[in-house]
Amino acid sequence: MRRINYFVQNHPDLFTYLPADHVHPHDHFIARTFLRFLPDSVTPNRITMFRILMTPFVFALIMTGHYKIGMVAFLLVAFTDALDGSLARTKNMITRFGILFDPLADKFLIGSMVLLLVFQYFPVWLGFTILGLEIIFILSAYISNVRFKTVRMANVWGKIKMVLQVLAVFSTLGALVFNFPLLLTVATGLFGLAIGFAIVSLFAHGI
Repeated sequence: MRRINYFVQNHPDLFTYLPADHVHPHDHFIARTFLRFLPDSVTPNRITMFRILMTPFVFALIMTGHYKIGMVAFLLVAFTDALDGSLARTKNMITRFGILFDPLADKFLIGSMVLLLVFQYFPVWLGFTILGLEIIFILSAYISNVRFKTVRMANVWGKIKMVLQVLAVFSTLGALVFNFPLLLTVATGLFGLAIGFAIVSLFAHGI
């Protein structure tokens, strides 16, 4: 905790609240439903850190074959991506830290699922393509931040990509839990669509 407080104190620019340029319709829905039950002490950055800390737990559940509880845990952890974004935009609590680490938390979660599930139940090229694109996203964000001093927020195509990836992983786990192979076919299509939106997102960012 001392190290965290030290980091915050020495990097105040990363934690200064910024106003939202745009609030999406789903943000208002989430604010009226789920966010109303969160205490005021919960901030978007804390939700993001929660997602990062919980990812190894989800990984362990699925790796040890606890697919039922792993499927529920994955969905709950993935849903925090919607919570922190909507909270940040509706409460004007956007920070440079959140802009940087929120997408990294998403990639940590999805990447771990790709390593566990995609390489085992799907063609190898699909797993390498998904991971390769995520690495490109990370590198482009790093270059933008370090070389050009610009922190880029996720665009709508990237958000759609994340939703499709979550649905694909959920479908894969559903196929394993309910022994319903057709869901693997559905997951393949969802992963394919996610790859398409990932490419569009990269071009939208000027890659």
